[in-house]
Amino acid sequence: MNKLIIGCGYLGSRVAARWRAERHRVFATTRKPERADELRRQGIEPVVCDVLDPASLKHLPAVATVCHAVGLDRAAGRSMREVYVQGLRNVLDALPPPKRFIYISSTGVYGQCGGEAVDESAVTEPAEESGRVVLEAERLLHGCMPGAVILRFAGIYGPGRLLRRQALAAGEAIVGDADKWLNLIHVDDGAAAVTAAEANARPGRIYNVGDDAPVRRREFYSALARLLQAPEPRFVAPPPDAPLPSHEWANRRIVNRRLRQELAVPLQYPSCAEGLPAAVRES
Repeated sequence: MNKLIIGCGYLGSRVAARWRAERHRVFATTRKPERADELRRQGIEPVVCDVLDPASLKHLPAVATVCHAVGLDRAAGRSMREVYVQGLRNVLDALPPPKRFIYISSTGVYGQCGGEAVDESAVTEPAEESGRVVLEAERLLHGCMPGAVILRFAGIYGPGRLLRRQALAAGEAIVGDADKWLNLIHVDDGAAAVTAAEANARPGRIYNVGDDAPVRRREFYSALARLLQAPEPRFVAPPPDAPLPSHEWANRRIVNRRLRQELAVPLQYPSCAEGLPAAVRES
């Protein structure tokens, strides 16, 4: 079958590799003509376009499955609302309707900040502007395409993407509360969740994509420091006269029951205790 990845970055490239291994024909969008050759070398058919340029989207192919995984490129100088909301609207207007549309969203749509356990039935009242934008995009999608599947991802980590690696190696202090929760998913398990959603998701359903074991910041960064042979992490409070950093709003424990039971995703890295050593080795 034909597949299309809109936004073939850190996560999307691994989804593409899984589909290619299953001998599907895979298309992927890129804004950069120079990346097209790289995609071709991976056996992926590039579509050079920009979600903020409707004219460039006229050549999106008709496919059975779409994975929409567009992220914000801050260097491009466009706002998050432009990319996530208007960009999605442009895609939906141009795209030949697929059988399955999988949208990569974020657990940032939840606003709980007291360490609560949060499943997909929890209220979505994000305190951060980024969470409000992502929630707006989700609602736009379900308004236009009620059967689309939404995957709310926790923080993605893996080879080449380890939170605060350079700061830890340099012995720099981490600004924030060491006892707040982190919710994570290894990139390979995230890609497995996408392919499982294609096969098993209920139309219109929302799924949290996180591992089995939310972890406190102190535990995560201490484990990473040991693996990097770096100094034990130090935590400092934000300056009292400065705005609260955006990451300090979040403090919740994401529940992945639907991921496990409905999508039947066998997590290769059920916690960072397994995922971090593998990510460090492969970085």
